[in-house]
Amino acid sequence: MYYQENTIIYFDGSFVKATDAKTNLYSQSLHYGYAVFEGIKSYQTEKGTRIFKAEEHYDRLRFSAETLQMPFTYTTSELVDLSYEVLDRNGLGDAYLRPLVISSPNMALSKGKESQLVIEAWEWNNGYLNDKMRIMTSSYRRPNPEAFHVEAKVSGHYVNSILACQEAKDKGYDEALLLDANGHVAESSGANVFFEKDGVLFTPARGNILPGITRATVIEICKKLGIQVVEKCFKPEEMRGADAAFFCGTAAEVATLASLDDVPFTGKWEDSLSSRIQKAYRNLVLGKSINEV
Repeated sequence: MYYQENTIIYFDGSFVKATDAKTNLYSQSLHYGYAVFEGIKSYQTEKGTRIFKAEEHYDRLRFSAETLQMPFTYTTSELVDLSYEVLDRNGLGDAYLRPLVISSPNMALSKGKESQLVIEAWEWNNGYLNDKMRIMTSSYRRPNPEAFHVEAKVSGHYVNSILACQEAKDKGYDEALLLDANGHVAESSGANVFFEKDGVLFTPARGNILPGITRATVIEICKKLGIQVVEKCFKPEEMRGADAAFFCGTAAEVATLASLDDVPFTGKWEDSLSSRIQKAYRNLVLGKSINEV
């Protein structure tokens, strides 16, 4: 699914076949989840292949590495150029890119002395979440920000996401909605969340969430469309039965939600502000005007 015999990746300073790449089994990344990564999408547009928000993603990758005190010397410009090279060598337009910074062999609980950069890419034509999803409030909570750097995109954090997502699927739902340590709505297993009520959009405030690049893009779109956005703490009870709701993320894009804990969202999606945002986002990633029909 992700690579074939001739797939090329960037690995530790060279472009190599994915089938030939090797890593060390004594890495802290493997044993302790001490690694950082990004999820980035490219699109085939009228002006050629375009990586959406490439600089923002790579600025965050560098921030995540710095936050974990991982040695990492690549500049954002170098990372963007390498990503386009990976796409070109694999003949990809609509694709998902996964840059990953992994640590050197080190079985101690101390920061690594070296790191390696991996950039992988594979064809991707649609989001990983479907529209009109039935979601449930998870029994798992997001990590306490006093225990983790929640604004960094750290590999080890996603064990929490796997547990929450699988719990939801095992119970017959499409996805999970996780709360923070205080019982307020945080995010899904891999995306941010918005809900709409009486012409206003609401989303969890920063502090207990990964503030996604797509989340920031949605807020930018709302400013241009004159849609009010309120960032605040709220309980799931306030979200249940709202007019509309959606998850958003690089891979998910803007994905419609049908219900929360079996309580349907009550408005007609096609008439909602959220639907306008979904269309505007799709136009934006393709390099078009957000108001284009």
